[in-house]
Amino acid sequence: MPAPPRLPLFSSSQHQDRYLPIANISRIMKNQLPESAKIAKESKETVQETVSEFISFITSEASDKCMQEKRKTINGDDLLWAMSTLGFDKYVEPLKIYLAKYREAVRGDKPEKSATGTGGGGAAGGGGKTPPVAVGRPPATAESAGDGVGVPPPSKKVKTREEV
Repeated sequence: MPAPPRLPLFSSSQHQDRYLPIANISRIMKNQLPESAKIAKESKETVQETVSEFISFITSEASDKCMQEKRKTINGDDLLWAMSTLGFDKYVEPLKIYLAKYREAVRGDKPEKSATGTGGGGAAGGGGKTPPVAVGRPPATAESAGDGVGVPPPSKKVKTREEV
């Protein structure tokens, strides 16, 4: 018996606002498969919907926390707190390591006071701003953080806005 037709999560007008670009999804999927592998369009669309829904789920929880704390900006620590709260604990520690290394790379040679950070309020470190982080599958080790997720590994020098 054929499967029932899939209904999109969002109407076509909401599609561009709510979904990650399919080209980015496709690139990340291809990076994890052998070169000879083919990916069906429906598979890409399913992953696109799933990833977009996951991001909305985590972001919504982090946003609620920020609103309760009367803050307007969601930072990386808020997202990690939301992931832990929603039951994604096993991903939090590797992502804390990645976030600390990413912040260190963005700031130069000034390491953070706390390597793991806590979800206790404002942005950790100087200036009150947390650099945006594109997150894919969590890294197996701190050394491989950034592999295949569209973000340079923390060991590489990242150009700041002033340097560009």
